Amino acid sequence: MAPRPEGAARSIAALPWLALALVLVVADQVTKTLILEHYRLGDYTTITGFFNIVRAHNTGAAFSFLAAASGWQRWLFTGIGVGAAVLIVWMLRAHAGQRLFSFALACILGGAVGNVVDRLMHGYVVDFLDFHWAGWHFPAFNLADSAITVGAVCLILDELLRLRKK
Repeated sequence: MAPRPEGAARSIAALPWLALALVLVVADQVTKTLILEHYRLGDYTTITGFFNIVRAHNTGAAFSFLAAASGWQRWLFTGIGVGAAVLIVWMLRAHAGQRLFSFALACILGGAVGNVVDRLMHGYVVDFLDFHWAGWHFPAFNLADSAITVGAVCLILDELLRLRKK
């Protein structure tokens, strides 16, 4: 294992991962802006027999958890997202040389920040990817959610690979 860089060198080592997170935030916000500009709430476009583009608003968390609450959840989930972002930036500085781990953290960071921006700007998260089959619809999601999911899968893979090396 390579020695960890100190101070400013640790911050510089984290820059590529922070740049990846920023690219994910920008891509997420651009796609959501396009949806907001071209679709009204509930509008959709059929793309295939199993996929639609739809405009949906989620005031809750994953799978609309707490979406029916009275509004306090906006600030709870914003706070959790900000707290997670701070922790992830700290972890990226400490582990920037661990590529898969840092990639996973950068994806989660980009997704978390993308959804926090939505909560702060709109009071809800804009979702637009709608997969369905035989009348059953998976909950709509967005690029930020996808980045978080990819990051979570990569964290699990990183841990499995780390344990295998022992």
